[in-house]
Amino acid sequence: MNNIVLCGFMGCGKSTVGRNIARKTGKKFLDMDSYIEKKAGMTVSEIFDKYGESGFRDMEYEACKELSEMKDLIIASGGGAFTFERNVEVFKGKDTIVLLDVPLGVIKYRLRNDKTRPLLQRPDRDKAMQELYDKRLPLYKSAADVVVSGKNTPIKTAFSVIDAVNDMKK
Repeated sequence: MNNIVLCGFMGCGKSTVGRNIARKTGKKFLDMDSYIEKKAGMTVSEIFDKYGESGFRDMEYEACKELSEMKDLIIASGGGAFTFERNVEVFKGKDTIVLLDVPLGVIKYRLRNDKTRPLLQRPDRDKAMQELYDKRLPLYKSAADVVVSGKNTPIKTAFSVIDAVNDMKK
């Protein structure tokens, strides 16, 4: 296995945990949404506004293909990336997909002041989060090679991911 690709619901800690894993392993950290923003020259919110969700998802798929060809990365995927089979197929068997599994109550607490995520900018935010979480969690679990609890501190979770990936190699 080459890269470690973190998946999970928004707010589960993919970026924070990913940076910690990168520091501990000497691999390079890359946030998929930031990668897409840099290539597009606009924020994810601006991409959603200009091209809609489907336009963003096409850019995301291209990013998945490009990143899967790179080596020694710790990749924080976007929250929706692994809800699309085509993105899963790009990484499957080549890279290790790790689900950071965090209960929705913890995620809601972590995102309580978030104003940047396009899918949360709505009046029925709690209901929307519940529906999205219920829809996405089974998809994440089916995509993942390994599931790690993301309820601990970011550094403890990073060590859990490193241990789980190393155990897979045995």
